[in-house]
Amino acid sequence: RAPRHEMRICVDTAKYVAVGFNIPVAEFLTSAQLSQHEQIQALGPDLADPDLDRTDVRRRMAVLATEPLHDVLLNQRVVAGIGNVLKSEVLFIARINPFMPVGALRHEAFDRLMDTARHLMDMNTRESAIVPPAFGRRTTGSLDPNAKLYVYGRSGKACRICGAAIDVRKTGVDARLTYWCPICQPSDIGL
Repeated sequence: RAPRHEMRICVDTAKYVAVGFNIPVAEFLTSAQLSQHEQIQALGPDLADPDLDRTDVRRRMAVLATEPLHDVLLNQRVVAGIGNVLKSEVLFIARINPFMPVGALRHEAFDRLMDTARHLMDMNTRESAIVPPAFGRRTTGSLDPNAKLYVYGRSGKACRICGAAIDVRKTGVDARLTYWCPICQPSDIGL
């Protein structure tokens, strides 16, 4: 979706083409190198793994108890797989305020968060005869290309659930955008 001259990496297989644009560092590793790569080995449990160890994710989150949830979900050493779009969408669907400290997250809310994240990950990576991979990220389940996401990229627009204006704020060290509905995700939700 970006100009060809901005492409940094293209991995082309018989079944898929993966194009990367904003990639500051890329390494191609053998299996042996991968198993000994310090940063890869430090990654948290893979959200897409059917045997995801939730206890390990919870333990890794507990170390960051005072950090806001929106930052911790992007920390690939806590749980691998949640990017910026998925972060906002998961928190919205799970009805959890993105700014609450991780340590205040109740067990029920944690389970809801993990269930939602895994569902959205599966929804956005699984092949479907109805929705081809090129359709892009989606969280609403709608096939309408104008209604793919609940909150991400929708600042000032009406919440698809309650009608309130979606809010946005730059957050974290990298000033990533966090989108949320102040009505559906009030500050006391998840506590």
